[in-house]
Amino acid sequence: MSIQMWITQHPSVVFASVRLRRRDYGGVASVYGSCYIMDMALRKQSFAVDEYYHLYNRGTEKRKIFLEKRDYEHFLFLMYVCNTTKSIELRNIGKTFDREETIIDIGAYCLMPNHFHVLVREKVKNGISKYMLKLMTGYSMYFNKKYKRTGKLYEGVFKSIHANKDTYLKYLYSYIHLNPAKLIDKNWKENKHRNIKNLLKYVFSYKYSSLKEYISLKFKIVNPIPFPTYFKRPNGHKEELFEWLSLGE
Repeated sequence: MSIQMWITQHPSVVFASVRLRRRDYGGVASVYGSCYIMDMALRKQSFAVDEYYHLYNRGTEKRKIFLEKRDYEHFLFLMYVCNTTKSIELRNIGKTFDREETIIDIGAYCLMPNHFHVLVREKVKNGISKYMLKLMTGYSMYFNKKYKRTGKLYEGVFKSIHANKDTYLKYLYSYIHLNPAKLIDKNWKENKHRNIKNLLKYVFSYKYSSLKEYISLKFKIVNPIPFPTYFKRPNGHKEELFEWLSLGE
């Protein structure tokens, strides 16, 4: 089946909430969007409502997908506006945009130079698939247009792990939020002389993870309510991360 035929037979999946105009993003970016839609069509794993999942992906050939501050900010913007049942046009969204009903719940996230991690809960049927289709296609179109590039941006369709055990779900908060530590000490886990104080300070000052939302208690992308309450106060995150940094593994 051709890409064009698949898109014709599945218009609700392709255009279900974000209208990415060809004249806004360029023909090349539109071709990439079609290719990613095909990747999503071939995805084997399904998601169950009320279940938790660790989602992640990285740039093709491990290339960077965030090259400057504006790229991180645009991805965070898309993480927020794509989580809605509404049909939207990105170019017309203002500062007062009201998402109304969301399609997934996000518990944690972290953006790294060449990859990202997101902890989510399937809120409605097909919510995760629709959300990731909008998010990844929207960002790739933005990136390809901005940097005048062609081809796929990601290493195939996003990966997912079912967080169906409480121990793993709790671990994911530390794993996701500690990712930035690798930017100042790539092998911090094996480094017996690692500077825990500096690592902790860097992780807490990192702008592109959900840790800042938990510390400030100002939630925008994250909705912590549907997730277990592992840390009843902001300082609980610090204590947990300090313990993981101390252990190293």
